[in-house]
Amino acid sequence: MQMAILYKPPGEKAGKILVPAGGAWEANPQNLENDRGHSFAKALESVVGNHQAKSFFAYNNAAPGVIGIKTESNSKGVVILDNTAQEDSAAWIVHTVPGYPIPKVAYAFPASEYANGHLLICLTIAESQIEPIAVALFVAAPFVHYNDVPDAEVSTRPTLKKLLNGETAIKPPFLTKQNIVTQGAP
Repeated sequence: MQMAILYKPPGEKAGKILVPAGGAWEANPQNLENDRGHSFAKALESVVGNHQAKSFFAYNNAAPGVIGIKTESNSKGVVILDNTAQEDSAAWIVHTVPGYPIPKVAYAFPASEYANGHLLICLTIAESQIEPIAVALFVAAPFVHYNDVPDAEVSTRPTLKKLLNGETAIKPPFLTKQNIVTQGAP
């Protein structure tokens, strides 16, 4: 799967999902509160559990367990890297859910967010796309609240290093252009 888009309307627990194979919106097979049976719980397994071959960083302007953070960014998401040499695979999950997901804690969708509508997008990408994503995020200036990406992965990506170290972009965003492609795209 190269991407999945899930829309959860206000007041619903499951929503509709769009995946490339189907080409049309379908009912999400499970409520978002379930820790199994839907693609976003599966994609977040390495975020909520311990997986030696995976690392990630999470950003959210309403980070779980963090109070009083002021940020200009409204960005929310997770970038997951595969740390094995055999795999050139990563995932970028962008969403609108405050306080979600909670790193290294059993999967849960915030019950307080069922009243609101939410969008979740998961892109499967090549690891070569991590630096262009870091450039886009660096300009957006999100609050990175969790990071366990090994130094070996960070040291080869200068903008990712700046992003994870909390540095601030100096150039105005209109001077920067980035192309980001999903895995398998030309």
